Amino acid sequence: MILLLPISKITTAYSRGKSSIYSDIHAGLFPRPVKVGAKSSRWPNHEVEALIRAHIEGYSEEQIRQLVAELEANRIQK
Repeated sequence: MILLLPISKITTAYSRGKSSIYSDIHAGLFPRPVKVGAKSSRWPNHEVEALIRAHIEGYSEEQIRQLVAELEANRIQK
């Protein structure tokens, strides 16, 4: 079972504001949300954890973009 997190949990876990998260999405530095309703979006917990680990490990922006692309591609394959 995949745990899906709302934006309020993302901002706390990622230590970034909502507008920064959406800016990162636009820049390819954070995965797009999963729509779970007409006005509701969530993020898979494992994707957020992977990004946090990547930042701790010192990934470059290009490496982060590649990770985001891989995370989103894996959604389609499942």
